[in-house]
Amino acid sequence: MIDAPELVKMKICMAGEAMVGKTSLIRRYVLDEYEDRYTATLGTKITKKSLTVTHPRDGRSVHVNLILWDIMGAPTLRDLLKEAYYHGAHGILGVADVTREETLRELDAWSRSIRTVAGTIPTYVVVNKADLEGQAALDRDTIDAFCRQRGYPWSYTSAKTAKGVEGAFDGLVRQVLSV
Repeated sequence: MIDAPELVKMKICMAGEAMVGKTSLIRRYVLDEYEDRYTATLGTKITKKSLTVTHPRDGRSVHVNLILWDIMGAPTLRDLLKEAYYHGAHGILGVADVTREETLRELDAWSRSIRTVAGTIPTYVVVNKADLEGQAALDRDTIDAFCRQRGYPWSYTSAKTAKGVEGAFDGLVRQVLSV
């Protein structure tokens, strides 16, 4: 008899300023679609995805029901609704926009806000819009130093081209499973 994979429910909070591409990353990851038109997220949007991964510590098969919380990028929301939105989170996918330097710095405030409710949970940073490298306001050394200093794994993504998107989400899932 073959054992069925373990089932894990995992709540991930998408964190970052408005227009960094949180919604686009989810849409690309879950539906493999991209919408060029910007539509602001109001409040929060919850998206689910199921996947099976190999557990990073022992190699067993794990079925993950991933619940992605796409949270509006307004800083005022961070503190107003944090109890409702962040409670029970298992991980943070912090999103910065390579064309806007301040979006990387603001990840500290997002992470701090989420962790006051959810505790010390894994954080994975993605620098989105890698397809706009020619317009970059963030250089690789700045990004690397920011993430290394905080102990965050990171990668570059483009929701538009799909570059690095699946790897980023999978990296966070494996990070959460390793805790």
